[in-house]
Amino acid sequence: MAGAATRVVRAAGRFVDGTLPVRIRAWDGSEAGATRESGAPVVVLKHRRALRRLLWQPGEMGLAHAYVSGDLDVEGDLQEGLTAMWGLVRDGAVRPRKPGVAELPGLLGSAARLGLLGPRPAPPPEAIRLPRFAKLHSRLRDRAVIHHHYDAGNDFYELILDRNMAYSSGYWADLAAPVTEANLVAAQDAKLDLICRKLGLGEGSRLLDVGCGWGSLPIHAAKHYGAHVRGVTIATEQRDHINQRIRAEGLADRVQVDLVDYRDVPTRIEGYGEFDAVSSIEMGEHVGDGNYPTFASILFGALRPAGRALVQQMSRRPGDHPGGGPFIETYVTPDMVMRPVGDTLTLLQQAGLEVRDVHVMREHYVPTCRAWIATLEANWDRAVALAGERGARMWRLYLVGAALAFEENRMGVDQILLSRPTTTGRSGMPATRATFEPSVESAPAGTSRS
Repeated sequence: MAGAATRVVRAAGRFVDGTLPVRIRAWDGSEAGATRESGAPVVVLKHRRALRRLLWQPGEMGLAHAYVSGDLDVEGDLQEGLTAMWGLVRDGAVRPRKPGVAELPGLLGSAARLGLLGPRPAPPPEAIRLPRFAKLHSRLRDRAVIHHHYDAGNDFYELILDRNMAYSSGYWADLAAPVTEANLVAAQDAKLDLICRKLGLGEGSRLLDVGCGWGSLPIHAAKHYGAHVRGVTIATEQRDHINQRIRAEGLADRVQVDLVDYRDVPTRIEGYGEFDAVSSIEMGEHVGDGNYPTFASILFGALRPAGRALVQQMSRRPGDHPGGGPFIETYVTPDMVMRPVGDTLTLLQQAGLEVRDVHVMREHYVPTCRAWIATLEANWDRAVALAGERGARMWRLYLVGAALAFEENRMGVDQILLSRPTTTGRSGMPATRATFEPSVESAPAGTSRS
């Protein structure tokens, strides 16, 4: 009698034109499919439930549930395996096909012999569960989304991220540099410096950071540029972490962080309308299409005339899935919108801001994600202790998939520099980009980059 792996390969062949590009190892120990000598990825079906998940949800979501739950694994390096499989699909070596009506009885018989018939398996508990009656981007739903992802525990994020606790793309001087912890720190320091220079920060500058994360930019701007910073977040764990860092760094007179929804910034933040600069680093994706004009108008309104704004935001190509795909929407941030960068520029301009510079940083997210992956793998046991086995597997799949999406131009990230012109059209911007360049030391004399 043929082993389970052989029966799986035969059945899968009815859904794929061409040779199955992977080797299958089934729960009974049998193997079939592509030869090991071919270098094809080895997909390990640890439980027949993995196939039941795929029967109920063919494609990305079934595979994600199976991987996160531990029912399915990939032997060796997941990053290499996904890259190889995606490349075969992208290049047309593997093309999905729909079985004909005459094939259905045979497929049903194969499913029965493999023990796959049964109720739809529940998704792993790591999949987000949203309030049942909360409207899209209502305050209740936004808080639930943020709590799901960002209040997962500061200990876990401290494990994955660099010492800045910067959860956004770094700025790598050498994109081919090894993805070491030291190089990640340097890339995040360079990104924070770049933002501060673009915003023209200096001693006494007033900065508002909307969606301030774990405080990497507020603390850097205050410590190295002498800025006075107000940060806002709706994640309690983030606010508590930042306050600890503020006390440890002795910056209580320069940095204040409030637990405030961005929609309440105009009424809750003292000095609104008088800030020299405003920033929002990879937060604008989370406000949604319907609320983005409000978000943009709040950035505009926070600035004094001739003040500057910087928005670092992820983007998608026209026609691509704006939410990042089923996996991200189910496990990470379900209501995220990544539109083409040109559409975002239009929305910011409609709020009254003038676009001064657009800096495409897509390639920089690849080594950033891979540095986080390397840290996760090096500290796997600790990650499992903090997030659970399924939670750690979710993060592995998320970061590996994100690195591949940025590498292959299915996702992007851009720094958009803007100004609020005066009534006479004065932008307050320098004549050239020279002050933004890394070679120019524009921070106050004697400040440290360490």
